[in-house]
Amino acid sequence: MAMAVDYAPGVVLSAIVAVIGYVTAPYVAHVAPIPNMVIALVVGIALNPIAARPAVQPGMAFCVRTVLRWAVALLGLRVGLADIAALGAETAALIVVAMVATVASGFIIARWYGRGPGFGALVGVGTAVCGASATLACSTVVPDYPGKRPDIAFVVVAVNALATLAMLVYPPICILLGFDPQTTGVMLGGTIHDVAQVVGAGYAVSNAVGNTAVIVKLFRVFLLLPVVLGVSWYFTRMGLKHGEARVPVPVFAIVFLVLCAINSAMPWVPSLLPIYAPIKSALVEASTWGMLLAIGALGLGTSIKTIIGLGWRHITTVLGSTAVIFVIVTGGLALMRIL
Repeated sequence: MAMAVDYAPGVVLSAIVAVIGYVTAPYVAHVAPIPNMVIALVVGIALNPIAARPAVQPGMAFCVRTVLRWAVALLGLRVGLADIAALGAETAALIVVAMVATVASGFIIARWYGRGPGFGALVGVGTAVCGASATLACSTVVPDYPGKRPDIAFVVVAVNALATLAMLVYPPICILLGFDPQTTGVMLGGTIHDVAQVVGAGYAVSNAVGNTAVIVKLFRVFLLLPVVLGVSWYFTRMGLKHGEARVPVPVFAIVFLVLCAINSAMPWVPSLLPIYAPIKSALVEASTWGMLLAIGALGLGTSIKTIIGLGWRHITTVLGSTAVIFVIVTGGLALMRIL
């Protein structure tokens, strides 16, 4: 009971920010397809001075850590293995290679610019998987370091900005390269960071392109589990080598996989669908609100001054990782057409 009282002020404040992000997103969408999570993050950052009070700190920490983990776990309900299998082995292999190279590029470019491995992991995973959601998921297994919160906020905003730009630029590139609808869908779903922008870019071209783009994007979301486990393993090995704190295997990632398996099995048990469908809908909604709550708390704990002070090295690291996934996927698709 005492713990609930301690958490209440920070959770309530984070919830207010989450509601603002959720309610305003449809109106902002008339101007630009900015996800509600990014809006909640920006609102939270704007209200950072209010969050400086000690009374709200425990609740905000609870949202960023515990609530976030379970919200990410529930993302497994959005992925179906049957749709992913329809991509084909060659396409799946290309996406996997591009994602691995992109995650690695985050570490490499960050180190090149004198940034820490934690920031490199956030950039690499956020760019390779699914933008804001992946960045937040990765943050749960990246050890705490000075400036971690501003780094998370920066990556979330940066990948969304680049995804919005890609939504406008990538479809014309596909036309110039002579890609057919299937190839265009794979390119858009395999390179654009956030789901909202993938949907916007794909269906703006055609329904066929949009359907393929979403399936490819879901495949990248499904790979969130092995990517997070890989990052966790990397930092655990670093801890073993340098005597630092170890990072435990993320239980939420295992729950993600279990829920994905359940979601994929449901079409084979039609008698359970009337029961499963409303439960899934409720849990998916809970996941959305959990992510909003967590990112609202993250924004509240981040100052604008700190983000502005991060500098050009942070920007070029995100640009570099974005270029890596674009070149590998687009180049790979062009090569597959020739062969």
